[in-house]
Order: sequence, then C-alpha cells, then structure tokens
Amino acid sequence: MERVDTILTGGVIVTMNERFDVFPDGALAIRGAHIAAVGESAEIAARYEADTVVNCRGNYVLPGLINAHTHVPMTLLRGLADDKRLDVWLIGYCMPTEREFVSPEFCRLGTSVACAEMIRSGITAFADMYYFEADVAAATAEAGLRGVLGQTVLKFPAPDAETYEDSLAYARKFIEEWRGHPLITPAVAPHAPYSNTADTLKKCADLAREYDVPLLTHLSETKFEVEENVKQYGKTVIPWVKDAGLFGAKVLAAHCVHVDAHEIRMLHKNNATVAHCPTSNLKLASGIAPVTQMLAEGVTVGIGTDGPASNNDLDMFEEIRLAAILAKTAASDPTVVPARQALLMATRQGAEALFLGDVTGSLEVGKCADVIVMDAEPIHNFPHFNVDPDAVYSRIVYAGKSTDVRHVWCNGRWLMRERELLTVNENALKLAAAEYAREVNAFMTEREGDVLRKLLAIGGLERSESFEVQVKALLRNPSSIEDLLSHPDVEVIKSVHYRQYDTYFQFSDPSKGRVRYREDDLINGKGDVESVRSRLTFTMPTKEREFHTSVLLSHSRFMADADRPLRFYQEYFQPTSVHELRKDRQRWHINYKGVLFYINVDSVIRPALPSVFIELKSRTWSASDAQEKANAIQEMLAILGIEPMDIVGADYLEMEDAVGG
Repeated sequence: MERVDTILTGGVIVTMNERFDVFPDGALAIRGAHIAAVGESAEIAARYEADTVVNCRGNYVLPGLINAHTHVPMTLLRGLADDKRLDVWLIGYCMPTEREFVSPEFCRLGTSVACAEMIRSGITAFADMYYFEADVAAATAEAGLRGVLGQTVLKFPAPDAETYEDSLAYARKFIEEWRGHPLITPAVAPHAPYSNTADTLKKCADLAREYDVPLLTHLSETKFEVEENVKQYGKTVIPWVKDAGLFGAKVLAAHCVHVDAHEIRMLHKNNATVAHCPTSNLKLASGIAPVTQMLAEGVTVGIGTDGPASNNDLDMFEEIRLAAILAKTAASDPTVVPARQALLMATRQGAEALFLGDVTGSLEVGKCADVIVMDAEPIHNFPHFNVDPDAVYSRIVYAGKSTDVRHVWCNGRWLMRERELLTVNENALKLAAAEYAREVNAFMTEREGDVLRKLLAIGGLERSESFEVQVKALLRNPSSIEDLLSHPDVEVIKSVHYRQYDTYFQFSDPSKGRVRYREDDLINGKGDVESVRSRLTFTMPTKEREFHTSVLLSHSRFMADADRPLRFYQEYFQPTSVHELRKDRQRWHINYKGVLFYINVDSVIRPALPSVFIELKSRTWSASDAQEKANAIQEMLAILGIEPMDIVGADYLEMEDAVGG
C-alpha cells in the first residue's frame, strides 16, 4: 500500500480533464501539494492508505474554481458608488477614494477579506490587478490561495507611484521578489489603453517578456472606450494595442465586450486569453461579450467576477451560471455555452487563461491539489436525473451555490473544513473592514456636500487670476464697437469668433457655487468650425465689490479642461438644476492705454434674448489696480455711448425676464 496524506472517497469526482472523466463513486488521493491518484473508490482504496480519509458521499469533488479577473483589495470599497456608469464610478468615485485611502495596510486587509470570501465560494486561484501588489501577494499567500497578481501601471500618478516609471520599477522589484513562489505568479498590469500610452504599454510588454510572466489588462470594456480610441488613433482598441507591441507578452485581457470577428481572430492569433466578467458587464451596462464567437475561434476564455466594488461579490457560482445563460440570450440559441463548457471556463480553461494550465484547473495526477467538495444534495439541488450524461454539469452550474461548498484545499493544504475557514480570521477581518468603512464614509459624505471638492477630486483643476473687473451692457448700436476699436488709445491685439455652448450646473445651496461646462467652437473666416475646446469653470455667486455702481469685482475662479463628455459631469455632480446657454461671441483682446482688456460682443440664442450685449473685463490683483481698471472701463463705456440705463447686472440665464422684449 502506498502512503498519501489525504484520501477523499465516495464522492462524485468531476475531473474536468480533457476526457471529462466523471467517477460517480470516486476517490482522490493527495500527497503533499499534488494529486497522487484519481479513480474509482475501490481502486484507490486497494492501492493507497492515509491518516486522513474524508467521506465525500453525497458530495461533488471538483477542481478549485479559477477567478480570471478581479481587484481584491476593493472589498473595502464594496457598495461605495453603485448604479453609475463605468466612467463616473471609476473616475469620479473609486479613484479619488483610492488616492485618499489606498496603502499597503489597505491592500493587505482588503485582500484578506477577499480571500475569505473566495474560499467560501470554492475559488482556489485568481488573477488580480491593483496597487501595492506585493502586499496583495503576502496576504494571498498567508491565506493559502493561488494568485496571478499584476502590479498596476498608469500614465498618471497612482496610490503607490508618482509616475509610470515608478510603477514599472515597483513591478520589476515585485516580479523579482515573488518569482518561483509555489502560490504566487507575479505579473505586470497596465490598467487599460485609455489609462496608458503606446509607450507605457510597450514597456510593460517588454518587462513581462523579460521575466516570462503574464501581462494583465482591460481591453474594449465599453463602447465609449472603443469610440474614443478610434477618434484619437483611427483604430479600434485591439489593433491599436497590437501595433503598440502589447501582444509580445502573454496577455490576459479582461472584458473584451466590444470586439468584432476580426479582433477575435487577432486575439487568438496572438495567443491572448480573455477573462469574461458577466455580472460586472451587466451591472455597469458595458454590454455582453461575444463569448460564443470567441470560443468558436479557439480563444481561451476564463470567467471572472471583476472587483467587489463593481460586481459586488466574489461568488464564482453566480458568474458561471450567468455566463452560460447570458451567452444563450445573446445568441438567441439555448444550446450555446452548455453547462459543461461554462464549468470548463471556470476550471481547466480558466487556469489556461491564467497561463497555469499545467499547474491547476483539473483533477489529474501530478497537478496541484486545488480541490473543492460541495454538497450534491441540498434541497435546491434535488432530486437528480441521469438520463443525460452531462446532467452532473447542469446540476452544478444551474442549481449549485457557493453556500454548497463544504471543504477547500489549495496546494494540498486545507483552507476550509466543514465550512469553517482555517487560514483567516473572518470576525477580525470584518471588524477591521468596518473601521475603514467608517473613515471612507466620512470622507465621501464631506466631499459630496462640497462642489469644489468634487471638482478637485477628478483632477486637472487650475486656479485662474485672483479677481476680475467686468461690466455687461446692452449694445443698442453694434456699429459703435468700431468707435472703440479705432480709438487712438486702443491697440487691437487679437480678434476671434466663437460659438459657445454653456451648460450650468446649479445646486440647492447657491452659496456653494456653480459649475459651468463650456464648449467653445472656434469659427474661421469662412464660417466653419476650426477647432473645439471644452472647459469646466467653478464660480462663486458673490461679488466682492462694485465700482461706479456698475463695474463688478468678481471672486476668483477655478478652471479645468473638460476631458470627459457632458453626460459624465452631469451624472457626477448631480446638480439640482441644469440650464443651457448658447451664444455667438465676437471677442477682441485690446490694450487700452497700455492695459490688457477683453471685449465680448454676444448674441444670445438660448435663452432667446433679442438684444446684442457687450462685456468689458480685465483681470486684476489688487484693490488699487481694480479701481484703476474700473475707471478705464467707465471711459470705454463713454466711448461706446453706453448709458447707465443700458448696464445689465444680471447673468444671461437670469436676463430673459429682466430684459423682456
């Protein structure tokens, strides 16, 4: 008799090997970290003996499930900002919170919480992308799970790196320190094409190829991402990253929702694998990935939960079932992605997607003992029919639940026994996570009540000149502008013509300020749009001072380039009311007596104001300077022949009633 450490006997052994062998009364022998034997119970009993024999009658014995894509520390952000579009959720909420809170301690705790949840879900291996990945690795190894762990690289500052060079240096060190670990496969993870450049993608691929480690990334997750890539580079995402050299590495691409037949063939030809994340893609309305077509073309597809802040759980049984059902709906064909194929994507094919196919994913001699035992006879999975030889897969996929998992081993080590976690302290983790939640909640509550802080959170904000003196008036005689421009004290520096489209976000408390999204269309001499620029402006409603009962001194403003669509800002700021303003603007930059002023002549189209208006303004920096410039504005008003009765103190949005007809 051969001696082994553990024998699992009497259960239905579902091997998920290439022959899809199933042993209705089977047994599995574990020696050290590996599987020593698989077969019929009687056969194993005749050949092997062990101190630990686990009776698995009434249970399924399966390979541990493979979670092909997630961001495990984000358990600590679970439920933070649900029911929002991906860009609003990511750029407006997750990333600002991560900048404030993510640290090595945050990542260790979040990973430990995730490991507890994944063990209960029957997951024994997962692919992760996040920050401080060395700390993710330490917590994963301590919990006893297997991880392909990618250090995130971004083109902008991240919680663990000020520059992408810092991220690459961290990734190199991480790879060098964790290579060869029995559980951890280090990787490099350029977040996505839109958060990187062609150069950073190539550098990541070069690093992955140098150490022969995987490269993890997000590709073609949303239609907007693809459209923006075409707009910027003239190509969809997959061909563009190929040209950037990304596929020089072993690429595991998450999502791939918006890919066509040519791109699918390109993924296959370049040996890229795909992580299909059905729940996340549905919850964020990203779409339905063409999994049926990918499988038909020979692409290796695994199943992932995505991060627990966008799913919001790490339940692989839920993902497997949804992957099968969703594919049928997308294809209008109930025969595609049958239960056996869905389970394959979460076991052997999932392991292959992580480039671990020779290590785990099926119950075969020589592979690591990553094994789960699940109850085959709960009331929600009873009775059983055996007419169809694949009925066992249907029972597991369509009726099985994570709560059915009883025992879990990874690398031959018990992680859960009779539903009791052995390698993590669940109660202590919950207490620590609750403390983080209190801090995050206080931060978000304070931020949500402050428009300026919300604007600062999404980055790119600049403070303009401190103050501005300005006046607005009816221009009853538009030709009088020539009297000013031709005046001997006036030097015309520049003249431009714009069509301006303004959207104002106003809030319940006007004292908090308001946000304006402006699109400036620069019009050339032929009347065509030559260029477009979008800007955000934050203004306070208060006026600091009034000169000559008409010239106002305005509070300082904050400005930023608007690099997201108008829809993003409206959903992000959630204003109490939204108002539109459209106008045709002729602008001059002039020196009046050697001092720079701006002249705007506006025809307001929305709201429909019948008059032409003129604005005279200049930036200022002191009370005495403001007084001098207010005096100069009064002189220019006199040159224009504008009477005091023509001065308008209201904004354009408030002016419709004030001006009347």
